[in-house]
Amino acid sequence: MSMKKDRIEAIIQKEVSSIIQMELKDPKIGFITITDVTVTNDLSIAKIYVTFLGQQPRIDAGMKALERSKGFIRSTLANRMTIRKVPQLIFIYDESLEKGNRIERIIKEMHKDS
Repeated sequence: MSMKKDRIEAIIQKEVSSIIQMELKDPKIGFITITDVTVTNDLSIAKIYVTFLGQQPRIDAGMKALERSKGFIRSTLANRMTIRKVPQLIFIYDESLEKGNRIERIIKEMHKDS
């Protein structure tokens, strides 16, 4: 099951990224990166982790635009995939990159002071 799940996660990441870049016409989404996709064991829910280029207002607008476009993205994904039931999509803002950058700045400041 793990091999199938991993393959489905990779396909969803590739296809959703393509749908957002090529077919979604909402300018509020802006520059988006899909960092990861996790699918539940029963393949009913796909959590899609995303990051945006910009400050908090841009991130908020992008997340709202993704929520509005969720139905279109899922139906387009269903046309591209050959599985019986396409998982429900949940978009989650991925803060790991932001946290990593903050930690890196702190470490640089510590080394600069010594």
